[in-house]
Amino acid sequence: MQDFWNFAGHYWWLVFPLFGMTMGAINARVKHREVTARRRHKEQLELLAAQAGSRADAPAAPAALDAAGDGQRRAEQSHDDVTHRWLEYELDATKLITYPAMSDGRQPLTAAFLRAKKVADKLRPRPDETLPADRLREYRDAVTDYEVAFEVAERDARRVKDAAFSPDERKRLDTAKQLLTVATDQAATPNERQLAYRRVREELDGLIWLSDEAVDELEKKVALELPAPRASTTPPEPAA
Repeated sequence: MQDFWNFAGHYWWLVFPLFGMTMGAINARVKHREVTARRRHKEQLELLAAQAGSRADAPAAPAALDAAGDGQRRAEQSHDDVTHRWLEYELDATKLITYPAMSDGRQPLTAAFLRAKKVADKLRPRPDETLPADRLREYRDAVTDYEVAFEVAERDARRVKDAAFSPDERKRLDTAKQLLTVATDQAATPNERQLAYRRVREELDGLIWLSDEAVDELEKKVALELPAPRASTTPPEPAA
């Protein structure tokens, strides 16, 4: 034991190179493990990417196809709902008179809504057509824009109402609404209803453009209120 301490006392400086060699070996092993871990991680990422690519190239599973079909049907239903709400303004003369901005393409928000409608109609799939994923996403985005544009235009039209018209024009619109009530009132006589209908068209002339469909709907409402001609109960006279 004494010999060991005598050796250590004379050669103590050997501790430093031995320590450096030991630390170098430890660092080398740690670095080797780190490189190995990185390589394995890279290999795993490449494997996952390859598997994802093969899944993307493979045909869609039935469940995925069903989900895509449901998404397309929901988009088409939303498309139809907005169009139905818009047609309520186009075909209902009373609503059109009350909220004239909804049929005025000069209004910026109404023009934006009509442009969004045109885009959605163009992207809508044909009957019995199933859209691929990229086209379905584009169509759904267009339907969403269509919905939002309609909501904004409708909200603004209900806010401003007939504010864009002069006082005399607003008076004509009020008169047209009152006459429209008479034209579809069963308590009025046929002559009163027909006269009221003609006056409605005159008051709206130059203020609000009624589409052909709106005119047809209005004439149907007026005609429904007119009594049908009764068949004659008098027997025909016998021939000479």
